[in-house]
Amino acid sequence: MKTLTKHTLIYDNECPMCNIYSKGFIKAGMLDESGREAFTELSFKNKNLIDFNRAKNEIALVDHEKNKVIYGLDSLLLIIGNSFPTLEKIARIKPLYWFFKKLYSFVSYNRKQIIPSKNNSETACIPDFNLKYRLAYIAFVVFFSAFVLSIFSTKLGLGLNQNFGREFIICLSQIVWQTIFLKSYLKDKIWNYLGNMMTVSLIGTLLLIPALFLNIDPNFSTIYFGIVVFIMFLEHIRRCKILKINFLPTLSWMIFRVTTMTILILLNQ
Repeated sequence: MKTLTKHTLIYDNECPMCNIYSKGFIKAGMLDESGREAFTELSFKNKNLIDFNRAKNEIALVDHEKNKVIYGLDSLLLIIGNSFPTLEKIARIKPLYWFFKKLYSFVSYNRKQIIPSKNNSETACIPDFNLKYRLAYIAFVVFFSAFVLSIFSTKLGLGLNQNFGREFIICLSQIVWQTIFLKSYLKDKIWNYLGNMMTVSLIGTLLLIPALFLNIDPNFSTIYFGIVVFIMFLEHIRRCKILKINFLPTLSWMIFRVTTMTILILLNQ
């Protein structure tokens, strides 16, 4: 690997994803040992160079030779391109560059909903709220979850057929239910909560995927589904604690889940 020297990557040290890939650059020899610096532990020199607010949304790479800063996807491409020039050239082809830039923003603006952080101070590396990317994240989870659940539901022994539309309406109804029930209570935290709630749904969906490829009997599928829901329940509580909101959102979430399952069972008896 060709090491990119005299550059410092300013990473979000409270984001496991950012921590892993920035550390990976150093271990792979793409950055030198002093090639990264935690956002919450900025040196005086780097703090004066970077756009503090922009660096919360787009990871900053400080070029100490030219005293300039590169942000977001461009900073990652510069590091990767220093070792793999061909990959950088391919990634900079206009349609691909547009896609990767949107993907980067999609993850960056939702990273605290994917992996929440307890530090909510002004010095924390918390991205701005972006309605477009939050809605895109919610939509992605709704479609993905509805697709997986429509397949898994046929294994539960409830007489359910594979029906994407049914599961899509259930997933969408959960968002509407929680929004109506909690909007006046959560106020400005509602979008943050919805993002975290969708990650709980995403975790549950990912846990169901292995069962799609196994030939298991309905009883075991039901037990497995119950275990997944329990894991989601615990994760929902954990995230609510991080958001500093009480048990009410979890209670509302549980009521919706139990009511929906009860209706499905009664309709298919």
